[in-house]
Amino acid sequence: MSYELWFKAHGKKHKEIVDRLSDLTDDEVLDYFEFDNMVKSEPNFCPLYLQNKQCHNMKDLNCYLCACPNFRFNDSGLSKMENKTIFSRCSINSQDGAELKRDSTIHQDCSGCTIPHKKSYIKRIFSRDWFEIMKNVY
Repeated sequence: MSYELWFKAHGKKHKEIVDRLSDLTDDEVLDYFEFDNMVKSEPNFCPLYLQNKQCHNMKDLNCYLCACPNFRFNDSGLSKMENKTIFSRCSINSQDGAELKRDSTIHQDCSGCTIPHKKSYIKRIFSRDWFEIMKNVY
């Protein structure tokens, strides 16, 4: 699945949940998106939920930003480097991020970075419109 297809499908799932939570406060919405609750309440939101597995090994994982607003992608490629096409990167060059290099491609590896899953970070940029938060990714 391409980045763009995943992005649009995920944003739709996110919107459906947030729309159902319209009677909750913003803090209650964020609480709802805590990993332990999402595994029980929204098992189809993430394929890892069916295994009760976190994408990042961290305490208090919040799934509101299941994608990072600092992630940048283009399915056709962002640029070229050393005969490789860069398809994704981190706009803040997080020290916890890495690059996944293959024969002809480079993709951002965010598995070591927990920035978007911290409630304090999410609260600073919060919007009930996930697409608004993610408007700069591509």
